[in-house]
Amino acid sequence: KNISDFSLNVTDCTQVVMPEEVFFTVAAAGILENLLVLIAVIRNKNLHLPMYFFICSLAVSDMLGSLYKTLENIFIILCKMGYLTRRGDFEKKLDDAMDSMFILSLLGSIFSLLAIAADRYITIFYALRYHNIMTLRRALVILAIIWTFCAGSSIAIALFSYEAATVIPFTILFPLMMFFILCLYVHMFLLARSHAKKIASLPTGTVHQRTNMKGAITLTIFLGVFLCCWAPFVLHILLARFCPHNPYCACYMSIFHVNGTLIMCNAIIDPMIFAFRSRELRSTFKKMFCCAR
Repeated sequence: KNISDFSLNVTDCTQVVMPEEVFFTVAAAGILENLLVLIAVIRNKNLHLPMYFFICSLAVSDMLGSLYKTLENIFIILCKMGYLTRRGDFEKKLDDAMDSMFILSLLGSIFSLLAIAADRYITIFYALRYHNIMTLRRALVILAIIWTFCAGSSIAIALFSYEAATVIPFTILFPLMMFFILCLYVHMFLLARSHAKKIASLPTGTVHQRTNMKGAITLTIFLGVFLCCWAPFVLHILLARFCPHNPYCACYMSIFHVNGTLIMCNAIIDPMIFAFRSRELRSTFKKMFCCAR
Protein backbone atom coordinates (compact mmCIF):
# COMPACT_ATOMS: atom_id res chain seq x y z
CA LYS A 1 0.00 0.00 0.00
CA ASN A 2 2.85 2.41 0.79
CA ILE A 3 4.37 1.74 -2.61
CA SER A 4 1.00 2.28 -4.30
CA ASP A 5 0.48 5.58 -2.46
CA PHE A 6 3.97 6.77 -3.38
CA SER A 7 3.49 5.76 -7.03
CA LEU A 8 0.54 8.14 -7.30
CA ASN A 9 2.86 11.02 -6.37
CA VAL A 10 5.59 10.23 -8.91
CA THR A 11 3.50 9.26 -11.93
CA ASP A 12 0.41 10.47 -13.73
CA CYS A 13 -0.78 6.91 -14.34
CA THR A 14 -4.15 6.22 -12.75
CA GLN A 15 -4.55 3.17 -10.56
CA VAL A 16 -6.59 0.53 -12.38
CA VAL A 17 -9.06 -0.96 -9.90
CA MET A 18 -10.92 -4.16 -10.69
CA PRO A 19 -14.42 -4.55 -9.23
CA GLU A 20 -14.55 -6.91 -6.27
CA GLU A 21 -17.32 -8.88 -7.97
CA VAL A 22 -14.91 -9.72 -10.82
CA PHE A 23 -12.27 -11.00 -8.39
CA PHE A 24 -14.68 -13.26 -6.54
CA THR A 25 -16.34 -14.58 -9.70
CA VAL A 26 -13.06 -15.44 -11.44
CA ALA A 27 -11.55 -16.92 -8.27
CA ALA A 28 -14.62 -19.08 -7.55
CA ALA A 29 -14.65 -20.36 -11.13
CA GLY A 30 -10.95 -21.28 -10.93
CA ILE A 31 -11.35 -23.12 -7.63
CA LEU A 32 -14.39 -25.08 -8.82
CA GLU A 33 -12.84 -26.04 -12.17
CA ASN A 34 -9.63 -27.34 -10.62
CA LEU A 35 -11.61 -29.13 -7.93
CA LEU A 36 -13.50 -30.94 -10.72
CA VAL A 37 -10.17 -32.04 -12.21
CA LEU A 38 -9.04 -33.48 -8.87
CA ILE A 39 -12.34 -35.30 -8.36
CA ALA A 40 -12.25 -36.68 -11.93
CA VAL A 41 -8.75 -38.09 -11.48
CA ILE A 42 -9.62 -39.61 -8.10
CA ARG A 43 -12.82 -41.26 -9.38
CA ASN A 44 -11.46 -42.66 -12.64
CA LYS A 45 -8.91 -45.43 -12.03
CA ASN A 46 -7.75 -45.17 -15.65
CA LEU A 47 -6.38 -41.74 -14.76
CA HIS A 48 -4.26 -43.04 -11.88
CA LEU A 49 -1.09 -42.43 -13.87
CA PRO A 50 2.02 -40.32 -13.10
CA MET A 51 1.12 -37.77 -15.79
CA TYR A 52 -2.33 -37.10 -14.29
CA PHE A 53 -0.91 -36.95 -10.79
CA PHE A 54 1.46 -34.20 -11.95
CA ILE A 55 -1.52 -32.47 -13.56
CA CYS A 56 -3.33 -32.69 -10.21
CA SER A 57 -0.32 -31.03 -8.60
CA LEU A 58 -0.65 -28.17 -11.08
CA ALA A 59 -4.39 -27.98 -10.33
CA VAL A 60 -3.69 -27.66 -6.60
CA SER A 61 -1.24 -24.84 -7.32
CA ASP A 62 -3.88 -23.04 -9.39
CA MET A 63 -6.42 -23.45 -6.59
CA LEU A 64 -3.99 -21.93 -4.10
CA GLY A 65 -3.46 -18.94 -6.40
CA SER A 66 -7.21 -18.32 -6.67
CA LEU A 67 -7.69 -18.87 -2.94
CA TYR A 68 -4.89 -16.41 -2.18
CA LYS A 69 -6.51 -13.62 -4.20
CA THR A 70 -9.95 -14.40 -2.73
CA LEU A 71 -8.74 -14.22 0.88
CA GLU A 72 -6.68 -11.12 0.11
CA ASN A 73 -9.75 -9.28 -1.16
CA ILE A 74 -11.81 -10.42 1.83
CA PHE A 75 -9.18 -9.01 4.19
CA ILE A 76 -9.06 -5.74 2.22
CA ILE A 77 -12.83 -5.42 2.57
CA LEU A 78 -12.58 -6.11 6.31
CA CYS A 79 -9.90 -3.40 6.61
CA LYS A 80 -12.14 -0.91 4.82
CA MET A 81 -15.01 -1.79 7.18
CA GLY A 82 -12.75 -1.23 10.20
CA TYR A 83 -12.67 -4.81 11.47
CA LEU A 84 -8.92 -5.10 10.80
CA THR A 85 -6.08 -2.60 11.04
CA ARG A 86 -3.25 -2.35 8.56
CA ARG A 87 -0.31 -2.41 10.98
CA GLY A 88 -1.37 -4.68 13.84
CA ASP A 89 0.54 -7.77 14.96
CA PHE A 90 -2.30 -10.11 13.99
CA GLU A 91 -2.60 -8.45 10.58
CA LYS A 92 1.15 -8.76 10.02
CA LYS A 93 1.03 -12.50 10.72
CA LEU A 94 -2.00 -12.76 8.46
CA ASP A 95 -0.13 -10.91 5.72
CA ASP A 96 2.87 -13.27 6.07
CA ALA A 97 0.54 -16.26 5.77
CA MET A 98 -1.00 -14.78 2.63
CA ASP A 99 2.41 -14.11 1.12
CA SER A 100 3.44 -17.66 1.94
CA MET A 101 0.35 -19.00 0.14
CA PHE A 102 1.12 -16.87 -2.92
CA ILE A 103 4.74 -18.05 -3.08
CA LEU A 104 3.63 -21.66 -2.53
CA SER A 105 1.24 -21.34 -5.48
CA LEU A 106 3.96 -19.90 -7.71
CA LEU A 107 6.63 -22.43 -6.75
CA GLY A 108 4.13 -25.30 -6.94
CA SER A 109 3.16 -24.28 -10.46
CA ILE A 110 6.78 -23.99 -11.61
CA PHE A 111 7.87 -27.35 -10.22
CA SER A 112 4.67 -29.08 -11.36
CA LEU A 113 5.32 -27.83 -14.91
CA LEU A 114 8.90 -29.05 -14.60
CA ALA A 115 7.69 -32.49 -13.45
CA ILE A 116 5.22 -32.66 -16.37
CA ALA A 117 7.98 -31.66 -18.79
CA ALA A 118 10.31 -34.36 -17.44
CA ASP A 119 7.48 -36.91 -17.65
CA ARG A 120 6.80 -36.00 -21.30
CA TYR A 121 10.52 -36.20 -22.06
CA ILE A 122 10.75 -39.73 -20.67
CA THR A 123 7.55 -40.70 -22.49
CA ILE A 124 8.92 -39.59 -25.87
CA PHE A 125 12.51 -40.75 -25.70
CA TYR A 126 12.24 -43.75 -23.37
CA ALA A 127 8.83 -45.02 -24.44
CA LEU A 128 9.69 -48.72 -24.02
CA ARG A 129 11.06 -48.22 -20.51
CA TYR A 130 8.68 -45.48 -19.38
CA HIS A 131 6.63 -47.67 -17.01
CA ASN A 132 9.82 -48.94 -15.38
CA ILE A 133 11.34 -45.48 -15.03
CA MET A 134 8.28 -43.45 -14.00
CA THR A 135 6.35 -45.70 -11.65
CA LEU A 136 3.39 -44.50 -9.62
CA ARG A 137 5.41 -44.76 -6.43
CA ARG A 138 8.25 -42.65 -7.84
CA ALA A 139 5.75 -40.06 -9.05
CA LEU A 140 4.28 -39.77 -5.54
CA VAL A 141 7.75 -39.48 -4.02
CA ILE A 142 8.62 -36.73 -6.51
CA LEU A 143 5.44 -34.85 -5.64
CA ALA A 144 6.13 -35.23 -1.91
CA ILE A 145 9.63 -33.79 -2.37
CA ILE A 146 8.32 -30.94 -4.54
CA TRP A 147 5.63 -29.84 -2.11
CA THR A 148 7.86 -30.22 0.95
CA PHE A 149 10.48 -28.03 -0.69
CA CYS A 150 7.89 -25.50 -1.90
CA ALA A 151 6.22 -25.30 1.53
CA GLY A 152 9.53 -24.76 3.33
CA SER A 153 10.70 -22.20 0.76
CA SER A 154 7.43 -20.28 0.84
CA ILE A 155 7.53 -19.95 4.63
CA ALA A 156 11.19 -18.88 4.61
CA ILE A 157 10.68 -16.33 1.83
CA ALA A 158 7.56 -14.88 3.48
CA LEU A 159 9.28 -14.49 6.87
CA PHE A 160 12.51 -13.02 5.48
CA SER A 161 11.13 -11.20 2.45
CA TYR A 162 12.94 -7.98 3.40
CA GLU A 163 16.37 -9.63 3.32
CA ALA A 164 18.30 -9.33 0.05
CA ALA A 165 19.67 -12.84 0.52
CA THR A 166 16.07 -14.11 0.33
CA VAL A 167 14.71 -11.86 -2.41
CA ILE A 168 17.57 -12.37 -4.88
CA PRO A 169 17.34 -16.21 -5.04
CA PHE A 170 13.55 -15.97 -5.41
CA THR A 171 13.86 -13.49 -8.29
CA ILE A 172 16.45 -15.68 -9.99
CA LEU A 173 14.45 -18.90 -9.56
CA PHE A 174 11.53 -17.92 -11.81
CA PRO A 175 13.54 -17.13 -14.99
CA LEU A 176 16.02 -19.93 -14.25
CA MET A 177 13.35 -22.61 -14.06
CA MET A 178 11.60 -21.23 -17.14
CA PHE A 179 14.91 -21.29 -19.02
CA PHE A 180 15.54 -24.88 -17.93
CA ILE A 181 12.09 -25.98 -19.11
CA LEU A 182 12.62 -24.12 -22.40
CA CYS A 183 15.96 -25.92 -22.95
CA LEU A 184 14.22 -29.22 -22.23
CA TYR A 185 11.63 -28.34 -24.85
CA VAL A 186 14.18 -27.43 -27.48
CA HIS A 187 16.09 -30.63 -26.86
CA MET A 188 12.84 -32.60 -26.91
CA PHE A 189 11.61 -31.30 -30.25
CA LEU A 190 15.02 -31.36 -31.95
CA LEU A 191 15.43 -35.04 -31.20
CA ALA A 192 11.79 -35.93 -31.79
CA ARG A 193 12.26 -36.43 -35.54
CA SER A 194 15.14 -38.86 -35.21
CA HIS A 195 13.30 -40.88 -32.57
CA ALA A 196 10.04 -40.77 -34.50
CA LYS A 197 11.32 -43.18 -37.15
CA LYS A 198 12.43 -45.69 -34.51
CA ILE A 199 9.11 -45.48 -32.67
CA ALA A 200 7.12 -45.64 -35.90
CA SER A 201 8.83 -48.91 -36.83
CA LEU A 202 7.10 -50.61 -33.89
CA PRO A 203 3.66 -52.24 -34.42
CA THR A 204 1.89 -49.52 -32.42
CA GLY A 205 4.57 -46.92 -32.91
CA THR A 206 2.44 -44.46 -34.83
CA VAL A 207 -0.21 -44.39 -32.12
CA HIS A 208 2.39 -43.95 -29.34
CA GLN A 209 4.18 -41.28 -31.31
CA ARG A 210 1.03 -39.24 -31.87
CA THR A 211 -0.03 -39.61 -28.23
CA ASN A 212 3.38 -38.61 -26.87
CA MET A 213 3.73 -35.60 -29.16
CA LYS A 214 0.20 -34.55 -28.26
CA GLY A 215 1.27 -34.57 -24.61
CA ALA A 216 4.31 -32.45 -25.47
CA ILE A 217 2.11 -29.94 -27.32
CA THR A 218 -0.28 -29.81 -24.36
CA LEU A 219 2.65 -29.05 -22.08
CA THR A 220 3.74 -26.27 -24.44
CA ILE A 221 0.28 -24.71 -24.12
CA PHE A 222 0.47 -25.01 -20.31
CA LEU A 223 3.83 -23.24 -20.25
CA GLY A 224 2.68 -20.46 -22.56
CA VAL A 225 -0.44 -19.78 -20.48
CA PHE A 226 1.59 -19.87 -17.26
CA LEU A 227 4.09 -17.29 -18.54
CA CYS A 228 1.37 -14.96 -19.82
CA CYS A 229 -0.54 -15.10 -16.54
CA TRP A 230 2.25 -15.10 -13.95
CA ALA A 231 5.08 -13.10 -15.54
CA PRO A 232 3.33 -9.68 -15.20
CA PHE A 233 2.73 -10.25 -11.48
CA VAL A 234 6.29 -11.45 -10.85
CA LEU A 235 7.57 -8.38 -12.71
CA HIS A 236 5.41 -6.23 -10.44
CA ILE A 237 7.08 -7.80 -7.37
CA LEU A 238 10.56 -7.16 -8.78
CA LEU A 239 9.78 -3.53 -9.63
CA ALA A 240 8.21 -2.94 -6.22
CA ARG A 241 11.35 -4.31 -4.56
CA PHE A 242 14.11 -2.76 -6.68
CA CYS A 243 12.72 0.46 -8.22
CA PRO A 244 9.62 1.63 -6.32
CA HIS A 245 10.55 5.33 -6.76
CA ASN A 246 10.98 5.21 -10.53
CA PRO A 247 8.02 6.85 -12.35
CA TYR A 248 8.01 4.18 -15.07
CA CYS A 249 8.02 1.38 -12.51
CA ALA A 250 5.27 3.12 -10.56
CA CYS A 251 3.23 3.46 -13.73
CA TYR A 252 3.48 -0.28 -14.36
CA MET A 253 2.56 -1.01 -10.75
CA SER A 254 -0.68 0.95 -11.23
CA ILE A 255 -2.13 -2.12 -13.00
CA PHE A 256 -1.56 -4.35 -9.96
CA HIS A 257 -5.18 -5.54 -9.89
CA VAL A 258 -5.08 -6.50 -13.55
CA ASN A 259 -1.99 -8.63 -12.96
CA GLY A 260 -3.69 -10.28 -10.00
CA THR A 261 -6.69 -11.10 -12.16
CA LEU A 262 -4.40 -12.76 -14.72
CA ILE A 263 -3.20 -15.19 -12.03
CA MET A 264 -6.77 -16.26 -11.36
CA CYS A 265 -7.44 -16.54 -15.10
CA ASN A 266 -4.61 -19.08 -15.25
CA ALA A 267 -6.59 -21.25 -12.81
CA ILE A 268 -9.57 -21.11 -15.18
CA ILE A 269 -7.67 -21.75 -18.41
CA ASP A 270 -5.64 -24.78 -17.24
CA PRO A 271 -8.65 -27.06 -16.55
CA MET A 272 -10.06 -26.10 -19.95
CA ILE A 273 -6.82 -27.29 -21.52
CA PHE A 274 -7.08 -30.55 -19.54
CA ALA A 275 -10.61 -31.15 -20.79
CA PHE A 276 -9.88 -30.12 -24.36
CA ARG A 277 -6.69 -32.15 -24.80
CA SER A 278 -7.56 -35.33 -22.84
CA ARG A 279 -10.29 -37.59 -24.22
CA GLU A 280 -10.29 -39.72 -21.06
CA LEU A 281 -10.76 -36.67 -18.87
CA ARG A 282 -13.59 -35.38 -21.07
CA SER A 283 -15.30 -38.75 -20.79
CA THR A 284 -14.95 -38.67 -17.00
CA PHE A 285 -16.46 -35.18 -16.82
CA LYS A 286 -19.43 -36.33 -18.91
CA LYS A 287 -20.03 -39.30 -16.62
CA MET A 288 -19.78 -37.09 -13.55
CA PHE A 289 -22.33 -34.58 -14.86
CA CYS A 290 -24.66 -37.32 -16.09
CA CYS A 291 -24.61 -39.01 -12.68
CA ALA A 292 -25.24 -35.67 -11.00
CA ARG A 293 -28.27 -35.12 -13.20
